[in-house]
Amino acid sequence: MKAIEITSYGAPEVLCVAERPDPVAGAGELLIRVAASGVNRPDVLQRKGHYPVPPGASDLPGLEVAGEIVSGDAAALAEAGFKVGDRVCALIAGGGYAELCVAPVAQCLPVPKGWSDLEAASLPETFFTVWSNVFERGRLQKGETLLIQGGSSGIGVTAIQIAKALGATVIVTAGSDDKCEACLKLGADHAINYRTSDFVEEAKKLTDGKGVDVVLDMVAGDYVAREVECLAEDGRLVIIAVQGGVKSEINAGLVLRRRLTITGSTLRPRPVAFKGAIARALREKVWPLLESGAIKPVIHSTFAAAGEPSGAAQAHALMESNQHIGKIVLTW
Repeated sequence: MKAIEITSYGAPEVLCVAERPDPVAGAGELLIRVAASGVNRPDVLQRKGHYPVPPGASDLPGLEVAGEIVSGDAAALAEAGFKVGDRVCALIAGGGYAELCVAPVAQCLPVPKGWSDLEAASLPETFFTVWSNVFERGRLQKGETLLIQGGSSGIGVTAIQIAKALGATVIVTAGSDDKCEACLKLGADHAINYRTSDFVEEAKKLTDGKGVDVVLDMVAGDYVAREVECLAEDGRLVIIAVQGGVKSEINAGLVLRRRLTITGSTLRPRPVAFKGAIARALREKVWPLLESGAIKPVIHSTFAAAGEPSGAAQAHALMESNQHIGKIVLTW
């Protein structure tokens, strides 16, 4: 099969097309003929040497795919209600930048009715991440307010749509007026340009001084102290990335007085059973929203994975430019 390898750590140009042996599905797994692969920030970190591959995972980048089941563990397929020929999308621990990809059956979901494989490839990584962190760890409830840092990212546009569909008020930050406008069009109630406004001050104004109930943070660093300031009583701060640095200094007195929770998680190294539970929750609570049109795909650009020059390299360069709104997808 054709695949995209990281030939050495470095710039996008280290991503090159290579030939690899076809993978074989083992117990509890299925093999997908990949139509499209989602591109995510962790892929960029892996390319740079900053995101180690979990033990046993493929060294190829790529954490989400969509395509057709070509083979698999018959018992596991039957238990999940899948069969050879079905179209699925899957969360994987690596190996997504390839024409064929093995995935745990438990981490697969049907391509939503009315969605293309290309659109479905944009779903797993961000939807699993948002559900696990905003709704399970962050316990966001109907009627509460969510603040999303980086509302125009793949994670951001997913969090906006799910939170709004489930009855929350959504405030986002973004780095330009155009990105703020795009977030509002996706359903966000308020958008703050963090380059021209103080998100703490604005969040307090927008909540009449109460503060927000949940913050989804991809920045960390000095943002954490500011996020603690704008949380309401019993507020929850969920950190899922550290683009702004790993060290933070906070007012612990506010944490005590407001009974705040500061938490976070990484998804890639978690066991199949944990991710399978997220998949079941998504299928029950979120997939109907996708099929009804309440949540729509938000794809900024697509690139031919094995094209010349490398589509994967172009996709990574776009992601690092931070000019995109929504998802970037590779096609095979």
